[in-house]
Amino acid sequence: MKPTAKIGSLLGSKGGAVYAIEPAATVFDAIRMMADRGVGALLVMRGDALLGIISERDYTRKVILQGHSSKETRVEEIMTSDVLTATVDHTVEAAMHLMTDRHVRHLPVMDGARVVGVVSIGDLVKWTISAQEETIAHLTNYIAGSY
Repeated sequence: MKPTAKIGSLLGSKGGAVYAIEPAATVFDAIRMMADRGVGALLVMRGDALLGIISERDYTRKVILQGHSSKETRVEEIMTSDVLTATVDHTVEAAMHLMTDRHVRHLPVMDGARVVGVVSIGDLVKWTISAQEETIAHLTNYIAGSY
């Protein structure tokens, strides 16, 4: 059933695009890449190694509010290094609880040591709503067929 579905299934339907930037890139380049890709966060990677994550929230709190220049500040200076991750085997529900409890909006998904995708809180909410709609449809059909 969909609510207990694994994150790997969600990535299978959503796609496993991973948008990443090098730690030495400027914050300006990161923000431009986020805008071009229509995402709110980028993974910070060197090769296949996940080093951190940079989000629009990091930008507003660590660059704008502190009066730094986005064209002079490097991603590694403001990224979140202690990255919370999920595995492909996490359930959608467990990932949602994890993100809610830790107040994060983006969660890199790992398969072993390899990054295979990123899910957002929006992805998880959409998945959950879809699961609830399917359940309602099945129950409606069951009730209609029973009488």
